[in-house]
Amino acid sequence: MTTGILKTRLGFARRYARAALSDRRHDGCPVTPAPLRPTPEQWPDDRATFAWLGHATVLVNLYGTWILTDPALETRIGVGQGIAKLGPRRLVAPALRPRDLPPLDVLLLSHAHMDHTDLGTLRRLARDVRVIVQPGNRDLVRRFRQVDQLPWGSRTRVGDLEIESVEVKHWGARMITDRHRGYGGYVLRKRGRTILFAGDTADTDVLAPIGRGSPIDLAILPIGAYDPWIYNHASPEQAWRMARDMGAASVFPVHHSTFRLSREPAEEPIARLLAAAGPERQRVAVTRIGETWVLPE
Repeated sequence: MTTGILKTRLGFARRYARAALSDRRHDGCPVTPAPLRPTPEQWPDDRATFAWLGHATVLVNLYGTWILTDPALETRIGVGQGIAKLGPRRLVAPALRPRDLPPLDVLLLSHAHMDHTDLGTLRRLARDVRVIVQPGNRDLVRRFRQVDQLPWGSRTRVGDLEIESVEVKHWGARMITDRHRGYGGYVLRKRGRTILFAGDTADTDVLAPIGRGSPIDLAILPIGAYDPWIYNHASPEQAWRMARDMGAASVFPVHHSTFRLSREPAEEPIARLLAAAGPERQRVAVTRIGETWVLPE
């Protein structure tokens, strides 16, 4: 390791440790229980059902194919394990724990950031689930038996589910210097339905053409952590515009109200999204952690 890289990593470690120790001061405040609890054991396989478990983690039953996105289901995200883990603590508990999940078919990881690829959660998932990652992230999921690295524009299939990797506007390094790590979103297609999971993105026009090929039934879009990180995370108004530009019938907002990652109040992103939607707020699929939404037939 060169001296420059070592200094960069040590500098990152010092800044991260200071922020993590500062966050520990809030540990006296209890983590709020999730307001709702999904019941995936009751979901039928002839419908498309989605539940927001918190942050960017969504459990999906897409006509019998079980999918989990960007799993982060531990009390804290960050570096280390268990009580020694340093990083932001949840404001709201996950709607389901790993032990509550049904057997999964597909695990989608949009990028390596710790709030989207939580190694503690990954260690508690079955090794035989098919994992889809962006290029350069295979080392984070080496415990799983089947891993696909999917560059932008590439497609793969899991049974009759088609998965396409798509470009977003973000970045992928986990520890600042590992800039080889890719990032992106995914388009899911099955039974004539099209679902976008954007993972994490700033305001961008690159997603708009997706809806021209086939109508997007649901766009899972991030709406939080924009103050002051607006160059990496879309604001609620920007997310609504992106959904409108791609012609998404419904919007499933994620990446808010779960961790304290930025300066805006936890309740602000969803309030601003609903205000932006105005008379079309029925197109917003969920507003609370644990809420379940079924795609209309």
